[in-house]
Parts: sequence; structure tokens; C-alpha cells
Amino acid sequence: MADKTKQPPSFEDALARLETIVESMESGDVPLAELLAKFEEGNTLLKTCEARLKEAELKIEQLKKQKNGPVVLTPFDTTRDA
Repeated sequence: MADKTKQPPSFEDALARLETIVESMESGDVPLAELLAKFEEGNTLLKTCEARLKEAELKIEQLKKQKNGPVVLTPFDTTRDA
């Protein structure tokens, strides 16, 4: 039988679950024990999202590296045209 280790969720899945947790916690209808469990799960998901974003940032930096030259970092424009 093959040993299957649980893979962390994708960034999108982790973010969606985190948003669901935050919404349920903000509702005020969650018992304390469940609130603590949701907080712990949310904290784990937040760390997953942060790690995935850091990985993406490093990949972008590597892609921008010029041949035989220094890394050229340019700010990422996060504004959207409405």
C-alpha cells in the first residue's frame, strides 16, 4: 500500500476556505470551542497562502533575471482598471 501524504491545498482552495472561516467567525454564531478550532485552521491556511505567494514571488524574480546579469526587480502593479 502506497504511503499518501496529504498535500497542502492550492492557493485558491486555501484562500476560499479561509474566507469561509472568516465569514463564519464574524457571524458571531459560533460556539467558543468551534471558534478556536476555526482560528487554528485559519492560521494554518494563512501560512499556506503566504508560502504559496512567496514561492510565486521567487519564481517571478528568477524569470526576470537577465542572462549573466543581476536580477531586475520591478514593482508589481496591483491596481486594476475598473
